[in-house]
Amino acid sequence: MKIFNLPDDIFLDKKILDSSIIIHHYTANADSFKERSILNRNAISLVINGQKTMHFAEKTVYTNDKEIHFLSAANCIASMDISRNKIFESILIFFDDKELTDFYISNSAFIDKVSNSHKLPAQPYIAFEKDNFINNYILSLLLILKSSTPFSLQMKRLKLQELLLYLLENRPAALLRFQNKKTLFDYELTIRKAVESNLSSNLTLDEIAFLCNVSTSTFKRQFKKIYDASPNEWLLEQRMKLAAQMLTKHKEKPGEIWFKLGFETHSGFTRSFKKHFGVAPKNYAPI
Repeated sequence: MKIFNLPDDIFLDKKILDSSIIIHHYTANADSFKERSILNRNAISLVINGQKTMHFAEKTVYTNDKEIHFLSAANCIASMDISRNKIFESILIFFDDKELTDFYISNSAFIDKVSNSHKLPAQPYIAFEKDNFINNYILSLLLILKSSTPFSLQMKRLKLQELLLYLLENRPAALLRFQNKKTLFDYELTIRKAVESNLSSNLTLDEIAFLCNVSTSTFKRQFKKIYDASPNEWLLEQRMKLAAQMLTKHKEKPGEIWFKLGFETHSGFTRSFKKHFGVAPKNYAPI
């Protein structure tokens, strides 16, 4: 699977990439896809139409047209099924750490007041529900992007700061939790987060290792130290436990849960379940 470096692989013009802020109108009309990406800058995803699932080491982010999302620079795996929506459309604002730092410094007095009155644990991914201001803000970006006049850095900075300032004044505690992930987590913490937040995804071991930014062999070796089992054994055990809960506690049908648990086919799920519990999912009853 090809690895996309974002925003680098979007633009051929080096002058664009040299800018500390890039605003891009993105559309896709394929039926579905899954891709590995390295997000080299922080980004704001302003979805206009459609949905996208983004798997990071810490969590899975579901971007949709009801929210906007702040994303820290990191490795991710994005998947999208737009067969029902026909087209996926969004505006992406890429920006470097300095732009965010400069904004925080210029508004430090207000930020200090908020920080003193709220506990603000750092979060690499933040979502905000759209409101009238944000909807009009997106329209303003579309108008500028569709004009023949190039987006100057001054205008891009003004538009980025406009959104940041609005969120700072109206949703300060949420915005100030956003923080780029610069701390080097130890292998155990990183792997635990990546594995346990993706139990019900259909990511391969190679893909989960990619999210941890380690080789597959290193991932398997560290996994064994942490869980005292191979990744395949442990993941299957956890997914079978989830399957049993879904069947009994939540009264879901086998045909409704196999995909939720990351199995590629219904028959593959049934075989694994029967091998693990000795009975088919439809006949399962807890002891």
